[in-house]
This record gives sequence, structure tokens and C-alpha cells, in this order.
Amino acid sequence: MKGPHGQIRIEGKAIKAGYRRIAVLFFAFALAGCGYTTRSLIADRYRTIYIPPFANKISIADVSDAGNKYRINKPMLETDITKSVINKFLIDGNLRPVDSESADLILTGELIEFRRDPLRYTDSDEVEEYRINLVVNLKLLDTQEHKVVWEETGFTGDTTYFTRGIAAKSEDTAVKDALSDLSRRIVERTVEVW
Repeated sequence: MKGPHGQIRIEGKAIKAGYRRIAVLFFAFALAGCGYTTRSLIADRYRTIYIPPFANKISIADVSDAGNKYRINKPMLETDITKSVINKFLIDGNLRPVDSESADLILTGELIEFRRDPLRYTDSDEVEEYRINLVVNLKLLDTQEHKVVWEETGFTGDTTYFTRGIAAKSEDTAVKDALSDLSRRIVERTVEVW
């Protein structure tokens, strides 16, 4: 049966009530959201972190070995990693870098490998594209409970770059990109749920 405004009426206002229920459910789900937050998922008791200088564990003997021709050594790279990681924590804001005496967590790391692998060659067998890998070992310590929270070996940051053409980059620029990728991954690993 149709009402005065062309609405279908079944047992009073059943259809209108059905629409209201759907609207209420829609708004309830919309308010609940999907759970996205910019806040860290680590325990609230962790507010600060100390990052001592990364150690360089790349063996000069391994670099010069013909079997490891893609391994290279870049002086002071471990210092660049340390600075980059500290800067990423400052930007992220979930854990504040501090000195060792006032830190809730200590993140130690060592550089174990720096590789430059060719990915693509030109027709004249010149390298056109490389991948740079920075490989580190990491350990996160809880200073209050004196325990290892997590440990990662072979943790990698990488980037690729072209040596020629419009997308060409210098190796130094590519190393900075790999440092940024490694630092971002370290911060994400640290502030995510363990």
C-alpha cells in the first residue's frame, strides 16, 4: 500500500525504520574506522632509545677476494648509518634518542656487508643498473629488565640506480637512498609490535 508521499507502508513505518537501522550501522562502522593510527604499537613504558655507533664488521680480506667481487668497502659508512638511524627516530617521534643512562631501550648494530650488484648491462657489456645492499645485524635491549627484546641478523636496506640515461644517479646518491631505506626499516622494526 502506498502512502501520501509515494512511500510503501508495511505494518506502519517498517521500511523507514529499516533505512534508519542501515544508516545507524553505517555511521557506527565509519566511526570505528579501520584501526589506522600514527601512534607506535610498542609498549607505553618505552619512550627513549639509545643508539651507540654502529660497528664496521666488513673484513678487508673478504672485500679483496676475487670470489666476493661485488662486496665493497666504503670508509665511514657505519658512521653514516648511525646518523641516519638517529635522524629517522627523531623524525618518527615514537622513541626519542637519548644518552645511554636515560634510555629505555638500546639499539646496537653492526655493518656486515656492503654490496653493489650489477642488474642490467648494455649491448656493449657495460653495467647500466646496479643494486646497492647495506646489510646489518641488530639487537634491541630493554634496559629496565636487562633482556634482549629482539635480534635480527642480515637486516637489509637497498636501492637500485642507473649509471646512464634520464634516471641516472651517482653512486653516492644511491648510497644515501640505501641508507634512508635501511634507517626507515630499522625504525619500523623497532616501533612495530614485537
